[in-house]
Amino acid sequence: MRSLLLTFILPGLFLPACQEPATSPESGPPPNILFIFTDDHASHAISAYGSKINRTPNLDRLADEGLLFRNAFCTNSICGPSRAVILTGKHSHHNGLLRNGFAFDGNQQTAPKILQQAGYQTAMIGKWHLSSDPTGFDFWKVLIGQGPYYNPVLKTPNGKEKHEGYTTDILTDLALDWLQNNRNPKQPFLLMLQQKAPHRSWYPGPDHLNLYDDVEIPEPETLFDDYSQRASGAAKQSMSVAHHLSDHDLKLSPPRGLTPEQRELWDQAYGPKNAAFRQANLTGKERVRWNYQRYIKDYLRCVASVDDNIGRVLNYLDEHGLAENTVVIYSSDQGFYLGDHGWYDKRWMYEESLRMPLLVRWPGHISPNSENRDLVQNLDFAQTFLDLARVDIPEDMQGHSLVPLLRGQRPGDWRKSIYYHYWEYPGVHDVPRHFGVRTHRHKLIHYYQLEEWELFDLKEDPNEMHNLYGSPGTEALTEKLKQELSRLQKLYGDENPEASAAEVEQAWLRSWGAVTETRKIAEGDDFLSPPPNGLQPRGKAFTVGAWCKAEGPNGVLLAMGGETHGFSLYLQDGKPTFAVRTHGELVQVQALKSLPLESWVHLAGVLDRDGNLRLWVQGREVASGPGLFLAAKPAEGWSLGNDPETPVAPYAGSLNWPGEWQHPRLYWGIPEGEELEAWLKP
Repeated sequence: MRSLLLTFILPGLFLPACQEPATSPESGPPPNILFIFTDDHASHAISAYGSKINRTPNLDRLADEGLLFRNAFCTNSICGPSRAVILTGKHSHHNGLLRNGFAFDGNQQTAPKILQQAGYQTAMIGKWHLSSDPTGFDFWKVLIGQGPYYNPVLKTPNGKEKHEGYTTDILTDLALDWLQNNRNPKQPFLLMLQQKAPHRSWYPGPDHLNLYDDVEIPEPETLFDDYSQRASGAAKQSMSVAHHLSDHDLKLSPPRGLTPEQRELWDQAYGPKNAAFRQANLTGKERVRWNYQRYIKDYLRCVASVDDNIGRVLNYLDEHGLAENTVVIYSSDQGFYLGDHGWYDKRWMYEESLRMPLLVRWPGHISPNSENRDLVQNLDFAQTFLDLARVDIPEDMQGHSLVPLLRGQRPGDWRKSIYYHYWEYPGVHDVPRHFGVRTHRHKLIHYYQLEEWELFDLKEDPNEMHNLYGSPGTEALTEKLKQELSRLQKLYGDENPEASAAEVEQAWLRSWGAVTETRKIAEGDDFLSPPPNGLQPRGKAFTVGAWCKAEGPNGVLLAMGGETHGFSLYLQDGKPTFAVRTHGELVQVQALKSLPLESWVHLAGVLDRDGNLRLWVQGREVASGPGLFLAAKPAEGWSLGNDPETPVAPYAGSLNWPGEWQHPRLYWGIPEGEELEAWLKP
């Protein structure tokens, strides 16, 4: 953990020594780098990778004109951490961003900063999702948090900008405008164009609302996986197509914030479909199949918009003479479950979420229509950017430049295995922490919270349905993989991850200046601190709150759930606000006065026995109004100091709590008398 703690304590204190310079000297100007990045785009939803469910002609063009990596993997299958790995070239436990909700330390070394110092223009447009503001970029316009699919507000160094339209189109417009009007043509550039799509809740754009209406998408063969031969966590997750898709996911409720024209198009597309579904009243496997068709079609409609916009960018490069000296890289932050194993989302070390798409076009250097099957990771991207730019690579980066592979030259010491570590538990979807090793043929996973292991033979069992761990005849293979796992943990400085997990949580809490209790709790307890993801607040009166000290006007103190069912306690322009959402309908109350800055106060939200909302400061009511009981368990877990997944409320400012918090608690009912005194006790 020494390296992790240094990340938190000594960011940016020194510049590391450097490795050898670029792989080979070249004449002429260094290439431009265009990095196109999406969120949750599975490689098996790209026709160049053999998709059986959709066509992606513009991504296929990149593959036809460049190199397709068959074995590209992430180090930690979750949005924010993947982005931090790409920026730094370091595993999550070294760059400090182990899970969504952490704030990225922008003071540390990143590839864009090094390129900037080397004379590159750097631009970031689109989904950032790292809480802190971008650093190392001459130009940036980023979505706030996840950002919406329609009519986004973008954060810039000069304030916020409101845009009207479909976000995938808008971000592409901004990228093309930067290429046309904001860059200096005498300098090489790094442009990171990062789309929100196809992230949940998969709202299609106006051009694709009816795509696939008359098509039945083939079901994955593992849609009805029963997890009988896997570690116990696989059956306990909360990311199933059968049970955990919300009304917004299934488009039984429209997206918020549509213009009248957009709402009319939406109602024309989904009104008849929803009416037919309600009339059918499906149950059992037929309902699962309906859920799958609705989910996967909307996911693929979002992918179609991404593909169209990639075509726009490639055409611009051609038309303006930029294609020949621009390296175009396409990837996504991780893979995604497209009904595989009955799931959506990511997080697991199973193939569908571990594997990333990676396509690279570099005219004159990459042979067209070529493939590579070496084991590569997002850990390699930062070094690749620097090597392409002919810039020295810092020694503390942990990946390898892909430039030799781009040229068809495999270094003799190229890796034979990859290391993976997922940290986010407790967290959304209830996936346990685990780490593992993958070789070309085998995979060994350790769920260290469960004290369980999984071993898979990927050649004989590509769907990872049969855990071989402990099976007779696998002893030698298991020991060999455990030795390789230990070697990788030593190599990457993650030698005692079981013990370090608690330190990670404490480092996170210290980074927010927070102190909280960590005892184990059953749902029947009066006080939960912090509550587990298994909470069931449906139909109940409850009180949530925490001690807090605010140093700014906007931020989320605590939240649970998302845009269908959930609650949030937050600051809006300095005023405490308590919001509850059920079936997509939002009700909230707000104090008339701002919360005092730089002072510890107790802030709480109450959903009382009559379904009314009440807002307390120091145990005294400051606002009240009619409310709604939660009609279902929120699909997303408990969040402290932010609302990192789909937001409960329409936050206008930062999602990160602007200061410190302590002792978050939830109480079933309304604390009164001695109970209230105990509630308010620091």
